[in-house]
Amino acid sequence: MGEPNYPDEHRDFSVTPGGPTFQLLRRLHLSGDNLELLDRRLLAITLTAWLPLLFLAVLGSLLGEPGIRSFFRDFEVHVRFLVALPALVAAEVLVHMRVRPMVRYFVERRIVLPPDIPAFYSAEQSAIKMRNSVPLELGLLLFAYTVGPWVTLHRLTLDVATWFAKPGAPLQLTLAGFWYVFVSVPLIQFLLVRWYMRLVIWFRFLWHVSRLNLHLIPTHPDRAGGIGFLGRSAFAFSPLVLAEGAMLSGLIANEILYRGVSLLSFKWQVGGVAVFFIFVILGPLSMFAPQMYLAKRRGFADYSSLAQDYVESFERKWVLRKPVETEKLLGSPDIQSLADLGHSYGMVRDMKLVPFGLQDITRLAIATAAPLLPLLLFIFSPEEIVLRIAKILF
Repeated sequence: MGEPNYPDEHRDFSVTPGGPTFQLLRRLHLSGDNLELLDRRLLAITLTAWLPLLFLAVLGSLLGEPGIRSFFRDFEVHVRFLVALPALVAAEVLVHMRVRPMVRYFVERRIVLPPDIPAFYSAEQSAIKMRNSVPLELGLLLFAYTVGPWVTLHRLTLDVATWFAKPGAPLQLTLAGFWYVFVSVPLIQFLLVRWYMRLVIWFRFLWHVSRLNLHLIPTHPDRAGGIGFLGRSAFAFSPLVLAEGAMLSGLIANEILYRGVSLLSFKWQVGGVAVFFIFVILGPLSMFAPQMYLAKRRGFADYSSLAQDYVESFERKWVLRKPVETEKLLGSPDIQSLADLGHSYGMVRDMKLVPFGLQDITRLAIATAAPLLPLLLFIFSPEEIVLRIAKILF
């Protein structure tokens, strides 16, 4: 029986191009079917979230509303809307390019066998339906533009006037402050919660796949039974992690600059954020651990039996009897076959129980920590930072 004839939509499944926001961007000519026109989206979102803040803050200053904390010295707002927000938008393209082929690998590489292909495409259909859900995305939008401003207003505690508000109960927002609280912040919060929902959709799809009878080969060179690509694909989500690290970096910079807080007092928060996102992105892949364990156990049994038969034959031929003069041990294919068998057994032994490794963890940790490196300038001079990095690398 051949492979079932399913629509091309299933064969190109991705978690990013879909939903009402994507369709709106297409109608506004800010995106193509495969997330083209990234430069237009980046420009449009910057014009919406950051440029009005600049204009209104300057206007407020001209009207006599400047605060001690000026707009130009607010690290948090600039990092949030000029680094984190573009990273969230650009991440769509990277995830689409890296994750879409990963989905096809399951069938193309015969990890999902023909009897389970209908169930595999059914899992895709469920994920596509969830990704394209209008009520779900409208719910996320409503959450961002109602709960978001409420949280922002209650999080802000001011003891001096700023470019966006004056202290008091309640806060007295400036013109720039109104745009900041009710437009810019909800916009980035919407993109964040939308990304979290995409992670849920992706891992929900993988969970359905992990319930199938997967064809995992314990001697596969990736040391993960053939699904090591899942760990490598996790790096596609690094812009999301980078965006979170950037927002934390901006928050810490403001605390250091305006409140005199020590950078070292944030070491637990920085470490906690890194560990949290590594767990969020790589942890769910542990759902494949039971099948990988069974494949490794089965491989040990199969190769142990094969090895026992082979070494018994080898011993009878080369050890227990004297070979004839025409037979020479040196250069014999039997020796090479014995070495190959030992290598295969070693690969089974080294097979991991999760489809990711230390290298995948390190990549995500670096993506989280990278936006925090400029904070070292509050402690060291640029020359000292370069020398310390050089010592670590060399």
